[in-house]
This record gives sequence, C-alpha cells and structure tokens, in this order.
Amino acid sequence: MEGFTKVAKTTDLADGEMMLVEAGDESVLISNLGGSFYAISDECPHAMGSLSDGDVEGDEVECPLHGSRFNLRTGENLTPPAAEPVARYAVRLEGDDILVGPA
Repeated sequence: MEGFTKVAKTTDLADGEMMLVEAGDESVLISNLGGSFYAISDECPHAMGSLSDGDVEGDEVECPLHGSRFNLRTGENLTPPAAEPVARYAVRLEGDDILVGPA
C-alpha cells in the first residue's frame, strides 16, 4: 500500500464495531475502540479466513474459521492455531474521514 487512502467516516463505526474496507489492493479490517481507530489485515494467516466475519470481544477479534484471536490495536496473534500476527496499518483522521496507510 502506498500513501494514505480514505476508507470510511468515523460515523460509520460505533464504539466496539469493526468493518471491512478496501485500501488499494488490501483488504483491511478497521475498528473503533473507545473512539480510537485501528486497522489490521482482514486475512487470518492460518487459513485465510476473513476476520471481519469474526466476533469482537474487547480489543480482540476471533477468526470465524478456527478461533485464532488477534489484537485489533497491534495485529498480534494471541491464540493458536495461527502462529503469526496480521499486518497493522497506520490510521489517520482528517475531520471525520478515516484514512489508512502503511505502518
């Protein structure tokens, strides 16, 4: 991903919600945690499951395929079977626009 891409509005996501967006060729999961916005890759590295189809609990998302959990703030892998983190992206706000770019 090169540069920052507008992907959503802050009003699109209530606190504790997440959504799938496209930023260039990347499928990105953005989330609102307490009014701060975060972006990680939507693809679980274990079996390529879409994390946006998973469940959010606090600052974690669970992959719907095999239950691996990832930190929405950092992309850190928290539980098996996935053994690797997901990519994290930088988030910038311009007014009520959410922009995603390389970390």
